[in-house]
Parts: sequence; structure tokens; C-alpha cells
Amino acid sequence: MNIFNRTFKLRNPIQYYPWGSRTAIPELLGIPNPEAKPMAELWMGAHPRAPSQVLIDGKWISFLDLLKTSATPVLGQDVAARFSNQLPFLFKVLAAAEPLSIQVHPSKEQAMEGFERENRLGIPLDAPERNYRDDNHKPEMLCALTPFEALKGFRSIDEIVQLMDELGDPGLGERLGQLKACPDATGLKAFFTSIMGMHMGEKEQVAGRVVELAATRTRERREFYWIGELGRKYPGDIGVLSPLLLNLVSLQPGEAIFLPAGELHAYLRGAGLEIMANSDNVLRGGLTAKHVDVDELLRITNFTPRLPSIIMPEEGERSGVYHCPAQEFMLCRLDINGLYHSGGAGSVEILLCLEGKGKVCQGASEDTAVSFAKGDALLVPSMAHPYRVSGHAVLWKASVPS
Repeated sequence: MNIFNRTFKLRNPIQYYPWGSRTAIPELLGIPNPEAKPMAELWMGAHPRAPSQVLIDGKWISFLDLLKTSATPVLGQDVAARFSNQLPFLFKVLAAAEPLSIQVHPSKEQAMEGFERENRLGIPLDAPERNYRDDNHKPEMLCALTPFEALKGFRSIDEIVQLMDELGDPGLGERLGQLKACPDATGLKAFFTSIMGMHMGEKEQVAGRVVELAATRTRERREFYWIGELGRKYPGDIGVLSPLLLNLVSLQPGEAIFLPAGELHAYLRGAGLEIMANSDNVLRGGLTAKHVDVDELLRITNFTPRLPSIIMPEEGERSGVYHCPAQEFMLCRLDINGLYHSGGAGSVEILLCLEGKGKVCQGASEDTAVSFAKGDALLVPSMAHPYRVSGHAVLWKASVPS
């Protein structure tokens, strides 16, 4: 029998970043954190920097190495052909106790052009000033597991002007006047460009004044509260203006957002499931000590204001599917209450259990049964379809759309 006609357990690396929560991932996955480290992300996938390990015949094997020898039976013929024998997504549990940087991701075309350009210039892949570490785009979706706050895309011009007028002038009066005179995407880009182009001393002065003005009004608006929080963590960073410019989104557990190419965003606080195309391409715009390439940021950012849309799952009898435009991934919640059948053929899947316990089997036989409990992650190869799950559990399924 082909060894990939079954499900395998995964062992997944944890990323420790200063903004990570010390409690959320341990509580969600039921794992210890005796040293109280900031557990920021759990990665599930075959990312070159930190691939999962797959338990095969009693041995842990790198998911990345597994794909080098067995891409087609694991991914499926179609996915292997479409994505050059690579798993096209990275699945994460993300837990932010502090805000992440303001950032934007390029389109596929921008990534290919930028990667080639920086290669031509001889910039090492691991250089801190490198913008494009691969030639792929990075659409993302985040589904909240706890109350979650984020900044996502530019507000309407009217909202930006209203918030700035409410707050009081931190030294942007002339620039704001120009935005009022040209209240469209072109005017917004010019306004944002002029702010990002200020010299460091002026940025620090404006940032400090914004934080001062917001400090006495934190209960009036959540935006003013977040200005104070950002100013505390990043004093003097012009990114403290971002809650005035970007839509503030508050998600409840089970609600999701999709982040397309070109959309400026920042995660502020909360825990969620994040699924994305397998790429490291990030252009940062503030709230960070890392490299900020203002010119490239301005070039790829979409300045068209848009209302943030919240993705609710399409509910089935025992499932909830989160629809988004990405070709590399899809996310689904499975509510296991007794017995679940996967159906016919399918792509490679990663299953994550966040509640309950059960087991996965292929066909009618129990020979391939793999048990799981809260915190366990499983790899379902394409050849392991169809499968059945028994037990009482909530599973989150990452897969590739057909």
C-alpha cells in the first residue's frame, strides 16, 4: 500500500517575537510555556525558514524534504503542477499582545519584478534592506479566535479629515488643507507621501504632538486609544498617525478579514488563524525598527479608500467555509459531532484541532487511524482522500481550492 494513503501527525515550530502573547497560544493549543516566552506564531506548512515535521513510520521528517521526493502524492497532481511541487500556503496560529508593523504586500507582478531587480543589483537575500525575498505575492486571510483588532486599508477622505479635525492640528494643517482640496486617491497619495517624506525631526515632533492630543481623549474614540498605545511602544514614530488614516477593524471570534495586495494594514491585538500564500515579501511603513523603503512602499500601495469587509463563514450542516479570492488557500471550520466524511478526491490538507478529540481514518479500515486532541495538527495528503473523522471536536482545515 502507498504510504501516503493515510493521515500523518505534524510537529510545528513556534516563532518567538517580542510582540507575541505569553498566554494565548498555550491556552488555545493546550501547550506549556514554563519560561513565559512571547509565543507569537505557530507555523504549519513547508516554509523554508521553519518547516513542519511529519511523523512517518516513527520518524520525524521535514515537510520541505518530503516535498522534494514525494510532491505529487502529497500535494496531488494538479496542485503540484500549478505550484511547482510546493505547498502554496502557510497556515499559522497568530497571537499578538502588542501591535505589529504597518505593512503592505506586493502583487504577483510587482513581486516578480522587484525580486529580479534586487537580484540584478546583487542585494543578498538575507540583507536587512532587501524588500523582495522571493518572487511571490502574499495574499492573507485572518480569522479571529479571540476578540481581534486590526488596521486595514485607507478610510474615506471624509473620515480622515473628520478625525484629524476632532483631534486638533499636530502640525499638518497645510498638508491637510491640500487633502481637503483634492479629496480622492490622488490627493490621499500626495498627503501620505508628504508625511512620509518629512525629515526625522519633523516626524518626531508631529508624532509627539499627536500622542499628546490623543492622551486626554482616549475614551472618546478607539482610534485615540490606539494612538496612545502606539506612541507608548514606538515613541516618535510617524506610524502613530495610522489609526487616523486606516480603517480600524474589530473582529469577534469566527469573523475574518482578507488582505489583498497593495492594502496597507497592521494587526494590533488578539489571536487568530492566519493563512497566506507562501511568501516573505513585506514592505513596512512604520511602527518598526526594521527597514522602511518609502519609495517602494508608495509605489505598491493602493490609496483608494474602501470600507473594510468582514468575512463570515458560509455555514453548512457541520462546517463553515471562509470564501476569499486567493488561489493558494482556503479555510474551513469542521464541527465534528460523531462522524464526518470528507467526500471524494481533494487537495492536500492541514487539520488543526482547537477543541475536543477524535481520530481520522481512511476508508472503512481502522488500520490507518490517527488519533488527535486539542492542539494537534495533521497532514492529509491528496492520496489520503476520502477520509472520515470520528469523535467530538472542532477542526480547522487549510486546503487548496480546485
